[in-house]
Amino acid sequence: MGMQINTNIAALNSYRNLSGTQNDLSKSLEKLSSGLRINRAADDAAGLAISEGLRSQVSGLNVAARNAQDGISVIQTAEGSLTEVHSILHRMRDLAVQAGNDSNNADSRAAISTEAKALTDELARISDSTNFNGIQLLDGSQSSLKFQVGADGDASSQIAVDLSGANVAAVATALNSGSTTATGSSFATTLASLTTAAATFESTTAAGVTTSVTTGTLADTADGSAAGFQSVDEYATALRSDAAFSANFSVSVTKDANGAGTGIVVTALDGGTVDTATAPAAGLATGGSTGATVTGVKFDTAANAQAAIKVLDQQITNISTARATLGAAQNRFESAIKSLSVSKENLTAAESRIRDTDMAEEMVKFTRANVLSQAGTAMLAQANQSNQGVLQLLR
Repeated sequence: MGMQINTNIAALNSYRNLSGTQNDLSKSLEKLSSGLRINRAADDAAGLAISEGLRSQVSGLNVAARNAQDGISVIQTAEGSLTEVHSILHRMRDLAVQAGNDSNNADSRAAISTEAKALTDELARISDSTNFNGIQLLDGSQSSLKFQVGADGDASSQIAVDLSGANVAAVATALNSGSTTATGSSFATTLASLTTAAATFESTTAAGVTTSVTTGTLADTADGSAAGFQSVDEYATALRSDAAFSANFSVSVTKDANGAGTGIVVTALDGGTVDTATAPAAGLATGGSTGATVTGVKFDTAANAQAAIKVLDQQITNISTARATLGAAQNRFESAIKSLSVSKENLTAAESRIRDTDMAEEMVKFTRANVLSQAGTAMLAQANQSNQGVLQLLR
């Protein structure tokens, strides 16, 4: 190899290797100081894209878990008020049972009515005052509330809480006004058209509860004949003899001036309205007058007190159903939170494996680069001194 002074190949080679080593050393220092394997897209383009997607999911799951906690808070607020509504309804039922006793004089029943009115007013106040973050929960203005409990934008990431049954305002209105006794629905008929075929009657209460009853084959129990009826009264007697019918309905007969039956009037024992749009059986006409539904409560007579008991029983059942619905939704939120926690943990682990630095492995690389850097610096100094021998030739 010749001796040149313009070009020092050994120095250039040492410098090139030292530059690469210094670059590796700089990257190792950056990874060790930040704790991240990927500090910029150039470090791992595909890994950066994947880790950012995972990081977005984890962040969304954190917010979703907080949303679910808010859902539980909303339910607990509503259910707490409904607990007191239940207590009020139970107390009103006790008052109705007490008022059903004719040992109460007018003053006693007036006192009972006063307390019941105060309790009904409290129901109205609860419906107006129960809210979460300004959102009314029990006044009927919100039929349902949706909560985002997932990190995605699909339907499965939301849970809807049904508040339609928790309308305390409607309960207060139903107990504070309306009819305290149900009236029957009429069905016109003629004796010749009546048959022994089974009949189906349907009624609906003010709370929307529907009762449908189908009788067995009717028989003329008055004379023991199953062939037909000799009067509308006998048809009514056959209905009363059916256990399913008599457990849910009562029946009376409408008559003309001569005493001949012209129709029947069916009354629901639960205070509901009997449907007249559909003929219950052959021979019973549709389109008759529809009776009134029990919607209010009074305590001035034993009969009204008994009617009030039925109304209150229905309202207690409605509130129980609403609370059960809210309880089921709360359990669902709690399950969602547990699932979100597990998903967040797994996704965080996956993101960490992609993005975080393995400190032990990186320290090995750093130590190697550091030693090479020192060696490269020393060798570059030696290479720079290698051409000094040319001076000896020039003496």
